[in-house]
Amino acid sequence: MDAKDPHFFDRVYEVVRQIPYGRVTSYGAIARYLGTARSARVVGWAMNQSHGMEDVPAHRVLNRKGLLTGKHHFDGTNLMQQLLENEGVRIRDNQVVDFQSHFWDPAEEL
Repeated sequence: MDAKDPHFFDRVYEVVRQIPYGRVTSYGAIARYLGTARSARVVGWAMNQSHGMEDVPAHRVLNRKGLLTGKHHFDGTNLMQQLLENEGVRIRDNQVVDFQSHFWDPAEEL
């Protein structure tokens, strides 16, 4: 599978829809699962295009260190953080506390 595939974004959204409540993953983990390890950035582009897609929990996709790097793409200043905290995920300084315990790896889970 290749990031140039016209259906790549749809495949990203299929994975993101499966992230369980209260769990998070990374752009890179999604890219690796889809067979495009060097395309974490393209997964980020897909997530940027997902706004308005209520069935795609984009707030659960973070960078590899658990930072809320995509938060500026959400309405309001803290919406991404609020959505995660509503699911029981603690955030401190724009980063998930105990990231590894919340991390969901599609390669292991799907």
